[in-house]
Amino acid sequence: MPNAAHTILSLVKKDILLEFRQQYTLYGIVLYVASTIFVIYLIHGQPEATVWNALFWVVQLFVCVNAVAKSFLQESRGRLLYFYTLVKPQQFVIAKLLFNALLMLAMNLISLGIFVLLLANPLVYPLHFFAISCLGSIGLSFVFTFLAAIAAKAQQQAALMAIMGFPIIIPQL
Repeated sequence: MPNAAHTILSLVKKDILLEFRQQYTLYGIVLYVASTIFVIYLIHGQPEATVWNALFWVVQLFVCVNAVAKSFLQESRGRLLYFYTLVKPQQFVIAKLLFNALLMLAMNLISLGIFVLLLANPLVYPLHFFAISCLGSIGLSFVFTFLAAIAAKAQQQAALMAIMGFPIIIPQL
């Protein structure tokens, strides 16, 4: 029986390969980020620093909901049962947490790059903001991964994620 770390890394690798095979999801999220930031640019031009920060986190929140929500929702019941026969459920959930954290880190970098490109850079301490945005993205991905796991067992999965997610995530924002 393989060790837990090897199993978790294999599951993360599977999710990465699936993401690259089904590129419409990744490109859809990137298109969402770019178009949202472009619309913000058209409306506000160069917003002041506090508005820039608020807009950045709102975009990150919705990117996280769109990107992470599919982690458990795309898995059919039969596929979940199959994975649970191969690996422990804890390993499966940890692999989803790691994959979604990596995905949100990538989306964070893309969002931050487009924000700086289109909306200038009002940051006084850019490295501090970069570190905080990375940690915030990981935190968002963890919360919404757990919510996606809970919502996957319900009927109205997407609506349940939104209803449960926003009150839970307010303290982190």
